[in-house]
Amino acid sequence: MNLAVSRGRLWQRVVAKLFRGIARHPWIGVRVAALEAEKWLFPILWPRPQEGFGHSIRQVSFRITDLCNLRCHTCGQWGDQGFLRGRDLRDLKKNEVPLLRYLEVLTDLRRQGHRPLVYLWGGEPMLYEGVVDLMETATRLGMPVSVATNGTMVASVAPRLVEAPLFLLQLSIDGHHAGLHNQLRPGVGGVDNFAQIQAGLAAVQEARRSRGSTLPLIASLTVISRANFRHLVDIYDTFREQVDLLVFYLSWWIDPKNAQAHADDFQRRFGFLPTRQWGWVGDWKPDDFGELSRQLRLLQDRSRAWSAPPVIVLPPLTAKADLETYYTRHQATFGLRRCLSIFQVVEVNSNGDLSPCRDYHDYVVGNLKEHTISELWNSPAYRKFRRSLATAGLMPVCSRCCGLMGY
Repeated sequence: MNLAVSRGRLWQRVVAKLFRGIARHPWIGVRVAALEAEKWLFPILWPRPQEGFGHSIRQVSFRITDLCNLRCHTCGQWGDQGFLRGRDLRDLKKNEVPLLRYLEVLTDLRRQGHRPLVYLWGGEPMLYEGVVDLMETATRLGMPVSVATNGTMVASVAPRLVEAPLFLLQLSIDGHHAGLHNQLRPGVGGVDNFAQIQAGLAAVQEARRSRGSTLPLIASLTVISRANFRHLVDIYDTFREQVDLLVFYLSWWIDPKNAQAHADDFQRRFGFLPTRQWGWVGDWKPDDFGELSRQLRLLQDRSRAWSAPPVIVLPPLTAKADLETYYTRHQATFGLRRCLSIFQVVEVNSNGDLSPCRDYHDYVVGNLKEHTISELWNSPAYRKFRRSLATAGLMPVCSRCCGLMGY
């Protein structure tokens, strides 16, 4: 299966269904279309990718805080093997980039001719003081903003999200009832995250109705795991009236063998050992690939009607054989042999470190506190990383990374 082709067809159907939501905001549609068009035109626009140059910055991803009030089992940061476990929360907070610096950097991007999509995540991004101010400023600069959140504080700021307007609100939902969801996403100090989600959804829906607005678009994000793969249709049926789009991830992960292979490969390329991949080591595969396939096909059937919210499966695999390959043969890439995100997207970590890679951000090209994004975008270090992937090929972690399979 060629995932690039499948993903393209999938996005076409989804965009058609969501068109009404962004029709009043053509400036958003233009930004999204430019990002997607460049993917398909990559061989033309980058005839010599081995030179490592990036053109326009199409997306800036701010992982604006490491702090989180959940300990989700499938998370590579605070999960069972997460790379942040044991870190001092005060140090993490102290090292965050100040809001004013983010605003300066976004203004510089606009001045340099870049109007990227802005993606906020964490940690839990709503725990960052000033996160809504950042959303509002980016939007005023012509940069559509999306946020991936577990629902914390969404209810309290819902009117501001609609007023901004926020482009896309993504809520992590791993169960169709509180028992399952909170089991998979346990809260620190007994937080009832399912209740937070329900309150946030209701508040945003009410704020949209009161203003007669279609934004923000609301998407649920479900990480498929051994505990919930039999209930994907239940999740769809529970939330189909509350969201505009439902996204189901097969999960990003790595096994111990390939984690070590990545360490060896990375050291050969760049001269030092990476560590982030160990946070994503997990055995989250379902124990019945036939049932997972059945659930995913039922989701496609449920979402086929024009009035039904669309479904995205990332990566878009539904056949039993493909699913088994995904979970048991880590190096299978289903036709994806080139990472495009490193030529379009910049990843900024909570302490200001810039990296070409979202999930495995050991390679750092500079820091936002000392440089602007536009200064670092085609710096020697950034170009070296792009050249490496363009000439030596993908690294072992890439085959199960959001940057390759979900972007």
